[in-house]
Amino acid sequence: MAEKKRTRQPNGASSIYFGKDGKWHGRVTVGLRDDGKPDRRHIERKTKAAVTKAVREMERARDEKKLRKPGQSWTVQAWLEHWVENIAKPYVSENTYDGYEVDVRVHLVPGLGAHKLDRLEPEHLERFYQRMQEAGSSAGTAHHAHRTIRVALGEAKRRGHVATNAAEIAKAPRLEEEDIEPFTIEEVQSVLVEAAKLRNSARWVVALALGLRQGEALGLHWEDVDLDAGYVRIRKNRLRPKYAHGCGDDPCGRKAGYCPQKQQTRREHKSTKSRAGRRTIGLPDPLIKILRQHQETQDRERITAGAEWEGKGYVFASPTGGPLSPNTDFHIWKRLLRDAGVRDGRLHDARHTAATVLLILGVPDVVIDSIMGWEPGGAARMRARYMHVTGTMLRKVAQQVGDALWELPETN
Repeated sequence: MAEKKRTRQPNGASSIYFGKDGKWHGRVTVGLRDDGKPDRRHIERKTKAAVTKAVREMERARDEKKLRKPGQSWTVQAWLEHWVENIAKPYVSENTYDGYEVDVRVHLVPGLGAHKLDRLEPEHLERFYQRMQEAGSSAGTAHHAHRTIRVALGEAKRRGHVATNAAEIAKAPRLEEEDIEPFTIEEVQSVLVEAAKLRNSARWVVALALGLRQGEALGLHWEDVDLDAGYVRIRKNRLRPKYAHGCGDDPCGRKAGYCPQKQQTRREHKSTKSRAGRRTIGLPDPLIKILRQHQETQDRERITAGAEWEGKGYVFASPTGGPLSPNTDFHIWKRLLRDAGVRDGRLHDARHTAATVLLILGVPDVVIDSIMGWEPGGAARMRARYMHVTGTMLRKVAQQVGDALWELPETN
């Protein structure tokens, strides 16, 4: 007996049919909707060959998990604003969120926000980076925006809103690393002489001798310093303060940071995030002596402040014991260089200097990595970035080469 002819496709299979509208249609099951019902995508073409090709392409994209999930059709603006506030903000540090938020609000939304998220192409991003730089943004700023949208699109891909991450394909803006030269020993000495005239002068000795990052130095607490044993533990990072208005119904008309009744909306410090960053550093004897003197000076300030003393345990504190502002700290550094008659440099250049000194002294790599707080996987790259070949080292190598090549053999 002949098998009865099947009149319809089995459940879940794709179907192709000719419609009453004179066009060919295809239906492809690609998964389940949020309500549990099958997600059947519709395709319409003028010919059977065209609709068959489109159905096969959709089936292949389904099998390779490259189809956008059903539901909201996101624009780039809608997704970035949702991502930065609802996905990134609860899980990243305050400083990381600030960087993401500025990139989204100032650059990405105005430049790319109107695009459909699943139709964003690498070329759109590359032209956007070019426009940013033509409008005056630095390559570093454009590169930061690229990193932000790469993270945001990566999350969209993981959640099935886009098939590919266009930012992983797009060429990032090219960065030219600045050739940073560390301060010489003579320049360091000039800075330290001038720093001795300031409050918290030990702050600058620590920066130049130990290479602490700004947040690490300003987040240092006395409970993490053992002057008898001669070491300091790096466990906290000072955060940049953020304020909200406290003037209520009678607005002051100023920015929140200058409001007479401003309120702090951000914690003062956070734990150091990486295992390598949480480290213990031995203190040279001269630095132990300087920190003891600094501690005695702070004790006198505490007595003078009396009831106004905040007592938060900061090593480098305000006259009433509160935390120092990173912004004020930066400007003190700039003024310190000018007063010392030393060329201008970034605060981070003090860290470059400390790393270079360790290299000159021949300290083993593993010890340098521990002191500087570098992760094992990227330590070699960081050493190459931070430790600069100084004139002293070049002259030493030249002398060694000369001795090896031109030393005359002894004759009988």
